[in-house]
Amino acid sequence: MVIADTDLFALEKAFQQLGANNTLLHVLACDITQPAQCQKLIEQSVQCLGGPLDIFLAHAGVPFSGSLLEAQEKDIRSVIEVNVLGTIFSAQAALRSLIHGRQPSLLLTGSLQSVMGRADRSVYTASKHAIAGLVKSLSLEMGPLGVRVNGIAPTVIDTPFFRQAIENMGADAQQSLEKSAKSLPLGRIPNADDFARMAVFLVSDAAINITGQMMMIDAGATAGKFN
Repeated sequence: MVIADTDLFALEKAFQQLGANNTLLHVLACDITQPAQCQKLIEQSVQCLGGPLDIFLAHAGVPFSGSLLEAQEKDIRSVIEVNVLGTIFSAQAALRSLIHGRQPSLLLTGSLQSVMGRADRSVYTASKHAIAGLVKSLSLEMGPLGVRVNGIAPTVIDTPFFRQAIENMGADAQQSLEKSAKSLPLGRIPNADDFARMAVFLVSDAAINITGQMMMIDAGATAGKFN
């Protein structure tokens, strides 16, 4: 397995947590907004793994909250460059290897905002709607080549990254999570394990005929109006 990020500290931390003595785990630095770095990442991954990719998860993303009327150009560009262009560039590079893999599968991380809108989230919503479109079109392009393409679209996920993002916006993370939970039919917030289980399912033989889908992990948020 190969994990890539721009944050070298986060990579080292992940490496230590997942097992520094695990010779099957590799960590590599990559800025997915740069096509050349994406291509280099895939080439290095193929070398590390000893063959073409079978699975690729494009998971990088940046959040943004605020009215479009007040959004700064740098914020808009950051969201689009990472969430849209970064996903496209990394998927493009990965697919060049995946087409030679065994029962290959490409996963793209979307969001609740991949399928619905939200006030003060216009820029972020646009970026995540793009992921839904990419999943559908790529599944049609890559199906004849044997590559399945699916998306995972979670609502709020309780992770350190999310909590830090909330704190950076001047809000209390725990209060925000509790408020979000009350707005969901199941009354609970999904966690990273929920996401991981969905990813494992989608790349397994159990999902061999599933492609072009955005799989929701939303505790019922998109089922309809609730309280």
